[in-house]
Amino acid sequence: MRAVVQRVRDASVEVDSKEVGAIDYGLLVYVGFNINDQIEDMDYVVNKIKFLRIFSDKDDIMNLDINSCGSKILSISQFTLYADVSKGRRPSYDQAMKSETANEYYQLFNKKLREAGLNVEEGIFQSEMKIKSINEGPITIIIDSKERKNEKN
Repeated sequence: MRAVVQRVRDASVEVDSKEVGAIDYGLLVYVGFNINDQIEDMDYVVNKIKFLRIFSDKDDIMNLDINSCGSKILSISQFTLYADVSKGRRPSYDQAMKSETANEYYQLFNKKLREAGLNVEEGIFQSEMKIKSINEGPITIIIDSKERKNEKN
């Protein structure tokens, strides 16, 4: 499982010219699922997002996590995070989870974020979406659940 996490001043998502989700200061999270992902991968990513200290404290040092700020998450499903461009010019998506299962995982991912006490807005799975955001920092972090095997704590 991969998540691209961006700290944003604000972000919104539109489907068919209608805004379906928006946040002020918070995190824009693009999430993609691998064909081999398990629930443990999701738990790892949710935990990382919840406790990422990428918000500034009163001394302008990144010491605060999203809960400390009362900020929101805009969650966007993006299967292209598993694009393989190693051969040719057309990306291969063979490592991306198939859409039916990926939708279940995406819904569960958002549910787990909420169960972790986070306020979540979301895009619409498998829709053509227009994402607008103002990045702050910029701060962009890639979380890949395959790294959990190497983590000491």
